[in-house]
Amino acid sequence: MNKLWVRISLTYVAIMIFLIVIPTGIYLTIQADNINLVQPDGGPFEQILDGQQPSFLTRINRYGQSELVIGLVRILFSISMMGMLVGVISSRGLAAPLNNLAKAARAVGSQDLTQRIEVKGTSEVREVAVAFNSMAAALEEAEDLRNNMLADIAHELRTPLTVIQGNLRAILDDVYKLDKVEVARLYDQTRQLSRLVEDLHDLALLEAKEFSLNIDEFDLKNMIDDVAAIYQPIFDDQGIKLDLDLLDESVVRGDCARITQCLNNLLNNALRHSPEGGTVRISLEDQAERAVISVKDTGTGITDDHLPYVFDRFYRVDPDRNRRSGGSGLGLAITQALVQAHGGEITAASAGKDQGSEFIIKLPQLSRTNLK
Repeated sequence: MNKLWVRISLTYVAIMIFLIVIPTGIYLTIQADNINLVQPDGGPFEQILDGQQPSFLTRINRYGQSELVIGLVRILFSISMMGMLVGVISSRGLAAPLNNLAKAARAVGSQDLTQRIEVKGTSEVREVAVAFNSMAAALEEAEDLRNNMLADIAHELRTPLTVIQGNLRAILDDVYKLDKVEVARLYDQTRQLSRLVEDLHDLALLEAKEFSLNIDEFDLKNMIDDVAAIYQPIFDDQGIKLDLDLLDESVVRGDCARITQCLNNLLNNALRHSPEGGTVRISLEDQAERAVISVKDTGTGITDDHLPYVFDRFYRVDPDRNRRSGGSGLGLAITQALVQAHGGEITAASAGKDQGSEFIIKLPQLSRTNLK
């Protein structure tokens, strides 16, 4: 009884009985006086003693119940068979997409995330098929990202560990002397490992919304001036011009240290991708009660096919995975998570390869009436 075709067939049978048998019975009852029944031998029914014709039910009784029952059974049987046939035909059309969906769902449950179902049938069935395909595509993308992340983590850990292991082996074999230069080199590799692990930990907390922020009011203009003063010698050393275009004041409420970290990540990114003689420009302006920080460079730029992924973990525009030119691939992901934790947003824009790029942070700004 739980089969769809059985339920639909019974529904059709009930509808046909309701539309055919019941109206027929009502009609026969109403038209009883106009119906002339004959006896089984072909003769007319006799009149009763008072000269009146017997009632319809009396004539049915005298005519013979068996013939009437047989006729009704034939009608009901025909109706039932027709209802079953129509039910089977229609239910197969309805059940086929559901069976395909169930089969695909079992495949997805077995980790076959490439399964998709054909979008066809009624509008409701089509909506279910589209929703299932979207879900399967999202699961497949998430699984790919997870696998890529694991591979990237392994790669990032392997490189410094290999350096440390190789140098220690060389020291044990008396190839290198254990002096301060070699110890400093090994120490730099351990610091790199620590930064990677710390970044992964911070990113995990941010994505789980368990990261604590020290919220307070601060002036973005002062913060940017302080960061620019620290980076100015680095830019000068690499022959890159650092320009500032800032408001006199822009007060926001947030974690000053974490917003500073965001700006550091953007400046480091600009440094890596700007050639000697290039320019990096930091601007600060107000837009619709939001403080807008822009870091724009004249560097290598980002092509359209890379732009949607620049904030993904371990993603590098440079496919050769060079640490000097590509970093660890976590800076922009952490920056995006920190900005979103402050109720803001960050976007990236670029006119294309070798056309430079611009990263824009928008943070909720305190109105002047709310300033203390």
